Amino acid sequence: MRDDPVVGLDLLETFAYGLDHPEGIAVAPDGQLYVGGEAGQIYAIGDDGSVKEVASTGGFNLGLAADSSGRLYVCDTEARAVWRVDPKTAEREVFTKGLPERPIAVPNWGCFDSHGNYYVSDSGRWGHSDGLMWVVRAGGATQIWTEETKAFPNGCAVAPDGSRLFILESYPSAIVEVEIRPDGAAGPRKVLAELGTIVPDGVAVASDGTLVIACYRPDTIYTWNASAGLQILASDPRGTVLAAPTNVVFTGDDLGTLVVPNLGRWHLTKGRLGVQGTPLFYPTPAQLGS
Repeated sequence: MRDDPVVGLDLLETFAYGLDHPEGIAVAPDGQLYVGGEAGQIYAIGDDGSVKEVASTGGFNLGLAADSSGRLYVCDTEARAVWRVDPKTAEREVFTKGLPERPIAVPNWGCFDSHGNYYVSDSGRWGHSDGLMWVVRAGGATQIWTEETKAFPNGCAVAPDGSRLFILESYPSAIVEVEIRPDGAAGPRKVLAELGTIVPDGVAVASDGTLVIACYRPDTIYTWNASAGLQILASDPRGTVLAAPTNVVFTGDDLGTLVVPNLGRWHLTKGRLGVQGTPLFYPTPAQLGS
């Protein structure tokens, strides 16, 4: 009997051991790496792989994003809120809970654009197609951005030119994009690729526009672009080096090192796989009104 194909594992290494089933991950402007845990932990990860818990939400942390001051925006599914957390002081405050007449249900992943707008997926119930995308406008007003992406919207990333938002829908699985119009409104949902039984979770944009996609199932990191379609970047049939790699970031001075958390285990995985990231948007306190 032959093993399933193993792709890219020789270019990957595990580090930062002892994490509590990490899912969300963010890189601050100074290069500091932060990861969330399933009991509300927020960990700071050293260059040597050291792990230090610097704050806690007390809930279950999914997506993380950072602003120019290094504050973190943490999606907490138990609190049904996005917290703003200062990892230097461990202080936190509610950034958004949706609207009083329609609270956010399952905040999953958030990202900023160049204007300080924060887009966050509200996944809804698995298999019920009742998800949506919110936006917290620069200055703090929360709005429903689009209800066209319903199928468990999950990871998302703003295009480098700010023209559109890439969104992963986890069930049924698809890569979609939604135009960010000049007035900030959402355009129509456009399907880029149907993904079958894959469960995509996190997405980042490479320097050539390729999307890098980490999956809850299988234990695989894919790339996708319009010309090549879906390709395996790294795969682990045994699920030990990559184990439900739920999100992905680019780190290093050249943004050439890819780092993923592994929800199925207790470590991070990193490597240089021949793809380079694009810089993220880090809003200023002035843009955020705080």
